[in-house]
Amino acid sequence: MALPNKAVDFVNWRKGEISREIYVSEDVYRKELETLFTRAWLFVGHESQIPNPGDFFTSRMGEESVILVRDKANEIHVFLNSCRHRGMKVCRYESGNTSLFTCPYHSWTYTTDGRIRGIPLYKALYEGNLDRDQWSLIEVAKLYNYKGTIWATWDPEAPDFMTYLGDAKIHLDQALDCRDGRPGGSEVIGVHKWVFPANWKFAAENFLGDTYHNPSHRSVDMIGIGPSALEGVKGRRDNELEQAQHVWCSFPAGHGVHSAVQPEGFEFTNSFKNDPEIAEYFRHCHEERKRRLGENSRFLPFVGTIFPNASYHGRQPRSICAWHPHSANETEAWRFFLVDADAPTKIKDFLRNYYMRYSGPAGMTEQDDMENWLYATNASMGTIARRHNFNYAQSLNASQRNPVVHGIEVRGDVSLQVTEHMAVGFYRRWAQHLDMEPWDVLLGKGDERFAEDVAAE
Repeated sequence: MALPNKAVDFVNWRKGEISREIYVSEDVYRKELETLFTRAWLFVGHESQIPNPGDFFTSRMGEESVILVRDKANEIHVFLNSCRHRGMKVCRYESGNTSLFTCPYHSWTYTTDGRIRGIPLYKALYEGNLDRDQWSLIEVAKLYNYKGTIWATWDPEAPDFMTYLGDAKIHLDQALDCRDGRPGGSEVIGVHKWVFPANWKFAAENFLGDTYHNPSHRSVDMIGIGPSALEGVKGRRDNELEQAQHVWCSFPAGHGVHSAVQPEGFEFTNSFKNDPEIAEYFRHCHEERKRRLGENSRFLPFVGTIFPNASYHGRQPRSICAWHPHSANETEAWRFFLVDADAPTKIKDFLRNYYMRYSGPAGMTEQDDMENWLYATNASMGTIARRHNFNYAQSLNASQRNPVVHGIEVRGDVSLQVTEHMAVGFYRRWAQHLDMEPWDVLLGKGDERFAEDVAAE
């Protein structure tokens, strides 16, 4: 299949059809690296991974290795993990503490704030020919610490992160805020990393709110791996949202989420029956959350993807996953497991074990997902397969803007039924990124779904 002149030609958002080429073409993949991953805000890590001066965590932005580090002055930085001399990684460890990053190739040395500190034989070989101030580590154009999560972009023209996040904020908050309603307060208790043979967009799309694929998890649901499994509760998680109205939301920047609004007067559902002490802890959190947030406590998370490649589980389990691209048909997943930083050790240990049963390379539910993604990638690579589009027409015209649900306004392009309209919105922005549209377009200008909101701004 010949590639079109514009990536937008791959995505027919009016009919809900998308070319398979975007999941298998190496040309498309290279274009993503050049345009999308150089401009969008990307999730890098969490401040709890670097609590002290000199602490670092080696992360990624697109294909590129970056260093998340806290300097001596307690400032957080994100640097390209590449020596300015010959490009060798200046940090080859996953995490640790250091006062200097020293390139193992020619021993150029950098401080934790990125400045070059040492160049061997500088006076004899470089003095008068090299301005040291111009050869510091390459730093991201913008960085933002949002409730402990660190986001960065290489684009100096990018909007600020909160503008980029937009109305998806309240949804992401549910994964980052304390269970008892206090803002922020999460910490990372572990990171699972693994590689799977599928395009990264299959994973990102899955967590936009693809509820339609639940039958693929039937075997896990029959076994019961949730936090009340010892009491005979089947399924992957306890159904604390049984009475809630689920909402599927698409946002101007391409984010998509699946959340839920509980009815008025909802009560605590014991979702952690394996241990009465743990159940009592979460009952207390529930009551404190209602006290602090009032009616807004009825707003609860499920899953979501912050465009382009950071997906979260909001409650059971609770985590953020970055889908790092390797090639058109290979992805490296990093799942960051989250708990309240001040939760009792017993709670953290219980959740850690539950999270690993659910998510990650050994998680039973994630294994189901990966099987779907890798077969979908493989089955789309053939000559005949690439001639035929994927169908995304599900509930395409059933959404509404900013509806009131159980008395609470839910902002965005919102569906009250299972839908794929978030994926259509995601790929519409994806195509516009590849076509290097200006930021006002990438934030919704010209998108009829958000015309009134954009005009109001």
